Amino acid sequence: MASYVHERSRFNLEDNEMPTQWYNVQADLAHPIAPYLGPDGSLADAEALAAIFPEPLIEQEISTQRWFDIPGPVLDVLHTYRPGPLNRARMFEKALGLPDNVHIYYKYEGINASGSHKANTAIPQAYYNKISGITKLATETGAGQWGSALSMAGAQLGIEVEVFMVGVSYDQKPYRRIFMESFGATVHRSPTTLTEAGRAMLEKDPDTLGSLGLAISEAVEVAAASPDTNYALGSVLNHVCLHQTIIGQEAIKQMELAGEEPDVVIACVGGGSNFAGLAFPYYLRRKEGKTGARLLAVEPKACPSLTHGSFEYDFGDEAKLTPQMMMYTLGHDFVPPGIHAGGLRYHGDSPLISQLVHENEIEATAVYQKDVFAAALEFARAEALLPAPESSHAIAAAIAEAKAAAEAGEPRTILFGLSGHGFLDLAAYENYINGKLQDYDFATGAVVG
Repeated sequence: MASYVHERSRFNLEDNEMPTQWYNVQADLAHPIAPYLGPDGSLADAEALAAIFPEPLIEQEISTQRWFDIPGPVLDVLHTYRPGPLNRARMFEKALGLPDNVHIYYKYEGINASGSHKANTAIPQAYYNKISGITKLATETGAGQWGSALSMAGAQLGIEVEVFMVGVSYDQKPYRRIFMESFGATVHRSPTTLTEAGRAMLEKDPDTLGSLGLAISEAVEVAAASPDTNYALGSVLNHVCLHQTIIGQEAIKQMELAGEEPDVVIACVGGGSNFAGLAFPYYLRRKEGKTGARLLAVEPKACPSLTHGSFEYDFGDEAKLTPQMMMYTLGHDFVPPGIHAGGLRYHGDSPLISQLVHENEIEATAVYQKDVFAAALEFARAEALLPAPESSHAIAAAIAEAKAAAEAGEPRTILFGLSGHGFLDLAAYENYINGKLQDYDFATGAVVG
């Protein structure tokens, strides 16, 4: 009988190897990000942020301290699903016909009940609000991953959750709503008649698909109206990106176990927390001279804020209730097409990521929806793991990187973030398989294909 030598594909960490600190990239920026401004253009100081955030999160938002200790109760909950796995995609490499010197790895974040990386920040946000005397959190969600994660964290830590879900995603993804309700959350289709922001939009456009910016306005309005309610955001803000850096810290240790250093680190970008979580620790590693890895952010061509937006001050929401941030933006009133990667349908990006893109420390690219789903199915059929549409933007970019290296005859090690699974996105896959999806191009304003 022929002998078989197993080639290792999984690189797991022991429980005691999970990071116990978060990395704050603000400590290592060449230039600090611009300060937040209030709606009237005045400086938005910590006191202004205190209307909707607890003090510990405000400190993390504005600090340039490099490391923050993760509280013990937060570590206890994170330990229910972390450390997360890192795999080499050997079957995918084979399916793509890659040469032996082109390797693809992925860091998988879909192993908790909510199915995405969002739990990494939902848990600490729920914890810090709880110990600050807050009894309820109001939030928005696009595709539903963030709402699912915060609902789960709220149930675990004993805090009420109210979710405003972007209308088009509410319609496309009913099982996400059911998931949130199963964990005790109240879920509304945004825009609603419950808020001034929602009523104003419905009067203007009764058939609106909704947007993340509008859903944020509704959640912020609810939070600002009650002293026992705070707002929780699943992406964009500095403290959210901070919490996600456990992803990249784990990945660095796991790539060392694999005996490789990535040449390029790739992740999808909507607001930026998933990308920040994987890429920011590699940014620090690069500053320390330990890697030369490129950092590549991938976004949809239908909502390409990094590749076609303006780097300027803008509001994070439709109704101008949030502070103004210096970021790449398509405009706070931008309503994107109803693409199925609902988590990437945001008009702007993290100020931290925007700053690093502006300074050419991070590269950005945009891809079409149908190419994303083609890449997702190619990956799924090889690796037996169905990715979320958002995560699949990174897969499409990884394929392009791998094929470019193969054609050039160059060795390349590629690491991408698989930020969540697509088990609750089957309707999107059905539409793709049946030829019902269209591509939208923001640059031309046209439907493509």
